[in-house]
Amino acid sequence: MTATAAAPDPTMEAIGNAVVLGREGDIESARRDLLAIWQQIGVAGDPFHRCTLAHYLADLCEDAAEALIWDVRALDAADALTEERAQQHHATLHIAGFYPSLYLNLADNLRRLGSFGAAAEHINSAEQHTSALHDDAYGATIRTAINEVHQAIDNRDSTRRASAPGAVQ
Repeated sequence: MTATAAAPDPTMEAIGNAVVLGREGDIESARRDLLAIWQQIGVAGDPFHRCTLAHYLADLCEDAAEALIWDVRALDAADALTEERAQQHHATLHIAGFYPSLYLNLADNLRRLGSFGAAAEHINSAEQHTSALHDDAYGATIRTAINEVHQAIDNRDSTRRASAPGAVQ
């Protein structure tokens, strides 16, 4: 049995293309394209599109407060997302698997802003959701990042992690 994506989704394709631009180092074009797509989607648009776009756009923000806004939007959209909608995009997707990364990002931004108490609450939520992660490279990456952020919170360290998405290496 093979799991394949459902019918073509031009919005997800456009989001994916913008993400590739960002990963290739063209941050400005990626941000511009994602913001243009956000204007089309709107705050009440498809929760899957909003969650995905906001999650990736947050990674392109140097400013922790701006990233936090996008990460909150991603979490809000995930809370509105149905399992059926996620699986329309790909049969293997489960909403539960989104939460470790979403809470991790909120914790990391709150930590960078010096809000260590709130950051600790969100990193604990991320840890509580790790059972939804697979034992694969992605799961290992998220678990490692959760540990890094938890340690940084404990150390009251507000510097950007070198391993953070979008971080300049």
